[in-house]
Amino acid sequence: MIRRLDRAVPAPPDRPQVGGPDHPMRRVTRQVAFEPDGWTPERRAKVAELFDGMAPTWDTEGNSEAMQVPLRDALDRGGPLTGPCVEIGAGRGRGTEVLLPRFDAVLATDLSGGMLARFHAAGAQRAQADAAALPVRDGSVGTLVLVNAFLFPTEAARALAAGGAIVWVNTLGDATPIHLPPHDVVAALRERAGGAWSAVTAEAGWGEWAVVRRER
Repeated sequence: MIRRLDRAVPAPPDRPQVGGPDHPMRRVTRQVAFEPDGWTPERRAKVAELFDGMAPTWDTEGNSEAMQVPLRDALDRGGPLTGPCVEIGAGRGRGTEVLLPRFDAVLATDLSGGMLARFHAAGAQRAQADAAALPVRDGSVGTLVLVNAFLFPTEAARALAAGGAIVWVNTLGDATPIHLPPHDVVAALRERAGGAWSAVTAEAGWGEWAVVRRER
């Protein structure tokens, strides 16, 4: 079941158009989410190299506050969220800044060492890690946050505690290169991780979010 909330934060004009259906990252996103062999060592190396190369100018081209809007709305309206919190694809810490006041403990992870070398959100623990093999114990994560990050359904389900939640955010909605609509996030979890999953979702600012939980 997916419950859609009314929009609470209007969309400003001039949404950046950086991605779309034909963006190469779009195909990778779907393959990683739905195909067991979608994440190969070669693909992992290429993605790490890509983001290492973008790290020097990441978060420096304006609109940072606007890009945080969907995450803030998800945390405000997505239902109760508990810690510990693990963030996947933390980059230089733009989303981490939003998470730190909300959780007692935040672990910010990223595949890219270049991103983490420029991490600026004081107060979070950091770890260079592949989201397909998170450095956490089974069932130890209360909230798993993915902002414009790849979804690995079986690993997310392994890491989540009973009653935990996945916060999925695309900061530019369907113009985000790493994009899945909420119904595909739920479908990938059902197909790959098993069990029944439900979500609450909404649009906010330029983006869209979903908070997804395994049904008991």
